[in-house]
Amino acid sequence: MLRAVETGAAVVVCSTCRLSSEQREDGEGRRGGALLAQALRAVQAGDSAYAGVEVQDMPCLFACQRHCTVHLRAPGKVGYVLGDFTPDEAAARAILDYAVRHAASEEGVVRYADWPQGVKGHFIVRTPPEGFICT
Repeated sequence: MLRAVETGAAVVVCSTCRLSSEQREDGEGRRGGALLAQALRAVQAGDSAYAGVEVQDMPCLFACQRHCTVHLRAPGKVGYVLGDFTPDEAAARAILDYAVRHAASEEGVVRYADWPQGVKGHFIVRTPPEGFICT
């Protein structure tokens, strides 16, 4: 059930997420999560600023009440689950911009003033790193 991946800063995309709250997949049968993963990889490939963040995907993050969900994580840092994105370049860029700031932060906490507009309102859960709780 588990597959080893690179450790380090990562955006884990739910590859089976719905396209939207109303629609499971697009007209070609593609799920929103798969499209979001594709958009993230395309944006990452076009900009070396995102090289330090891995884009990983897995089926189902169990956030099924939401759509186009991702988990931002890095060793020793607070992690976040975000959702309700449109699987396009703008969302991918906002997610990666936040992921870069998250990776550069000491504990995974990015000042609200530094959040890209495209991630505001998309946070669902924050998760403490192993061995810690948030204060």
